[in-house]
Amino acid sequence: MSWQSDNHKVSFTGLLKMHSSKQDLVNYYVGIDVGTASVRAALVDQFGTVVAHADQPIQIWEPQPDYYEQSSDDIWAACCTVTKKIVCGIDAERIRGLGFDATCSLVVVDKQFRPLAVNYEGEHTRNIILWMDHRAASQVARINGTQHSVLSYVGGTMSVEMQPPKLLWIKENLRKSCWEKAGYFFDLPDFLSWKATGVTARELGVCFCLAPPCSSLWNCEWGDPITLILFAHHSLQRLTPGNQILSPGTSVGNGLTPEAAKDLGLPCGIAVAASLIDAHAGGLGIIGGDVKGHNLPCENQPITSRLALICGTSSCHMGISETPIYVPGVWGPYYSAMVPGFWLNEGGQSATGKLIEHVVQGHVAFPELQAKAAASAQSIYTYLNSHLDLIKKSLPVGFLTVDLHVWPDFHGNRSPLADLTLKGMVVGLTLSQGLDDLALIYLATIQAIALGTRHILETMQAAGHRINTLFLCGGLRKNPLFVQMHADITGKPIVLSQEVESVLVGAAILGACASGDFASIQLTGKGAAGTAAARYTATLASLQRHQQTSWPLISLLLHLKKEGGHGENGKNWESCAAKPQA
Repeated sequence: MSWQSDNHKVSFTGLLKMHSSKQDLVNYYVGIDVGTASVRAALVDQFGTVVAHADQPIQIWEPQPDYYEQSSDDIWAACCTVTKKIVCGIDAERIRGLGFDATCSLVVVDKQFRPLAVNYEGEHTRNIILWMDHRAASQVARINGTQHSVLSYVGGTMSVEMQPPKLLWIKENLRKSCWEKAGYFFDLPDFLSWKATGVTARELGVCFCLAPPCSSLWNCEWGDPITLILFAHHSLQRLTPGNQILSPGTSVGNGLTPEAAKDLGLPCGIAVAASLIDAHAGGLGIIGGDVKGHNLPCENQPITSRLALICGTSSCHMGISETPIYVPGVWGPYYSAMVPGFWLNEGGQSATGKLIEHVVQGHVAFPELQAKAAASAQSIYTYLNSHLDLIKKSLPVGFLTVDLHVWPDFHGNRSPLADLTLKGMVVGLTLSQGLDDLALIYLATIQAIALGTRHILETMQAAGHRINTLFLCGGLRKNPLFVQMHADITGKPIVLSQEVESVLVGAAILGACASGDFASIQLTGKGAAGTAAARYTATLASLQRHQQTSWPLISLLLHLKKEGGHGENGKNWESCAAKPQA
């Protein structure tokens, strides 16, 4: 069943109107989410409740800096493991649909659908270039150097994390071993739909977001140095075979094949939905949440007043609008890519959870942290949050880092600067190497990520978005310090849904839509992720602190970047950085 819209009032919720009047038996839907480091699955009932969920780690290879690879065989095996776990003991006849979401990673297979190596070593098991791979830096620089009009759909600058530069890298570096032997190039969400159904159709949002508007990309000349015009002749069929592009939630083919059904432990023939990018599934699962009675500014306001913030290994900032809005450094606008009938803009930070992990685990006091957290039966982050509460005394915790600042672009800047060459930076280090120091740099890193969100938000607002409330989901929404710092620094209220696993719910929603069991899914009413469970608002003193110290420093750095590294009167970064902030 295709998605429907009626004057932009899109149907989609966990409380759906059944075509059948028989509601005495509960139906179930499976959602599978393939993240960067793990595969998760959830069994969701017809009321939007997660009945069971499971997760399984997946392997990442890093053969050299900025090269990240995965295995489609490893990922499919993990999908099968977690799905069998969640449906154990469930009447198979009550499982009605299956939906996938996954990262925007590039899968390569040959003409017989066998894995094809994307590496110099010829390791065919490693046939996926992970989304965060930056090997195609020179290729994306040449693409952006064309200044082609199609780049307006990616904020003016294509990201190295998109598929065209990766495809061009394969063509230029692995021509004989990969490019010429490739039968199909899949984005990972589409690969999973194919694996389940045997149908090579592609999902609309994937085509828009990872290879900006297909009709523009494949029918235009990008200039001889880039030779992307060759894609129109040599790889379009491998990217969109048969030109079958489906809206998210549309039923694919004849449903689950016998082979896939055996692998997954699911009934043969159940509906399989056209997949979604993982961030889009998270946005779908949370942006329509019911906020009545929570005294939030988005109550009784259009859904366009909300920003969905999906926070995991990286972070994605999903804003929708009724008319297209072009935002510098922010991907989009993409029509119906996430919510049917609305235009999507997607900002992002390439490393957030990954950055926090990198900073914490790389500190000399990390072994001490591990030991103390284990002794208190806490996670390392719960322990760090408690430790910050101990050392903050009477001031808000945000004041602990008044002299310590982090620039968070350790893996480049996706939005809104769209500069993959940017590096990370820490200002205000001392000779301290103890647990207090680790806690402070952990806090400063979270604050830096929140400042990056503010920068994206303000850029979107300046372009025409009218956002007053942030809705968070993903692994980092479980960290109250992360959520509070986003409230303090953006000055916007933060909403957490009652259902923690919003991304999985979003994936299951796709399966429910594909099954045909529901007439509609209402985003304008009660959202698929249920009601709001918690709200965070800014601590006034902490908000004022960041207005007076952190944000002016960020503004100074942005000004210096614009000036090519020099401020007014020829002052360089070092002299400006030494200037005290008001």
